[in-house]
Amino acid sequence: MQKLVIEGGSPLRGEIRISGAKNAALPILCATLLSRETLHVENVPHLKDVTTMLGLLAQMGVGITLDSSQCVALSGREIPNPVAPYELVKTMRASILVLGPLLARTGRASVSLPGGCAIGLRPVDLHIKGLQAMGAEIEVENGYIKASASKLHGARICMDLVSVTGTENLMMAATLASGVTVIENAAREPEVVDLANCLTAMGAKISGAGSDTIEIEGVDELHGARHRVMPDRIESGTFLVAAAASLGKIKLHGARADILDAVLDKLSESGAHISTGEESIFLEMRDRPKSVSIRTAPYPAFPTDMQAQFMVLNSVAEGSALITETIFENRFMHVQELCRMGAHIEVEGNAAMVRGKEHLGGATVMATDLRASASLVIAGLVARGETTIERIYHIDRGYECIEEKLAQLGAKIRRMA
Repeated sequence: MQKLVIEGGSPLRGEIRISGAKNAALPILCATLLSRETLHVENVPHLKDVTTMLGLLAQMGVGITLDSSQCVALSGREIPNPVAPYELVKTMRASILVLGPLLARTGRASVSLPGGCAIGLRPVDLHIKGLQAMGAEIEVENGYIKASASKLHGARICMDLVSVTGTENLMMAATLASGVTVIENAAREPEVVDLANCLTAMGAKISGAGSDTIEIEGVDELHGARHRVMPDRIESGTFLVAAAASLGKIKLHGARADILDAVLDKLSESGAHISTGEESIFLEMRDRPKSVSIRTAPYPAFPTDMQAQFMVLNSVAEGSALITETIFENRFMHVQELCRMGAHIEVEGNAAMVRGKEHLGGATVMATDLRASASLVIAGLVARGETTIERIYHIDRGYECIEEKLAQLGAKIRRMA
């Protein structure tokens, strides 16, 4: 099993380009199931989750062509096998996103209950209730969601909880439903807006994406289109935190500051000097960072996917800070590993008190989920001595060429078998 070995102590300096967003690319790839024509998706990141999704779509009957410029052409002319088997779904929760478009396009779907990171419950009830409100008949048996509908119809759906994948699934299903669907308490994330932009380019009639109420007027069919995936805001945030924690100076190209307000505000509060351009973000940390308290919440508040990275920043910052996790009930699994490196962190319920210290020490640690693995990489970069991170298959699900990009910024990092 592969591992990353990092020799800490080198400030990150230089420039890198940010990849396309995983959390935008996955639902956009699923959108091909809604049309018989070809969807061209540009700026698709080369990630394990993307490879899994493409394999899932291919076994359903989607024709897939990749070129060297990170563009994927997907042809869903025929969908003879509207099934998402456990073997392909077990490593990736985003596979639930095929349920809505399959049901809308083919009238039937059999989707295994998804797997993914073990960071807490992410119930599929929201997806099922929404589709049932649109006329679907759904049963859950033998680990599979089995759904059928002769024709979905518009409905007013109020989400019990804000759910990004729930919003995306129902929005895709509604594009081919008869009548108007209104999704209330919808997720406002930029990735939802990116999917809506792709669907609109395919002929869907959607208004309100980016707000908590989205309205979709169903159409008879969608056509082909070309869409470019937005930049990955979590990758951007991760590299910015790594630079801040290491007292570095970096510039990100192909990044959007307008979707990172909460993260940039907290980095500025920690003492980072930040300037932004239309597609670039510059950060310099001249002195030891100051501790910053954070509370995760749905967009546009502070993202749960950046919580672990800021925990590392606070571990080497001046002062103490409280980190409160409100999204997932089991997203502090990185705490134990950071403490192995000398961090002072005390957890009580959904809150962690972090007392900063001048240095962490290298150690052998184990990645427990995607963002936890990113936090351990940052910890390794700032620690004294050598850090070995095991089970890095998690990080390959969400970060494209992370060791190459870090090496480009001067990090001493290598991948080993």
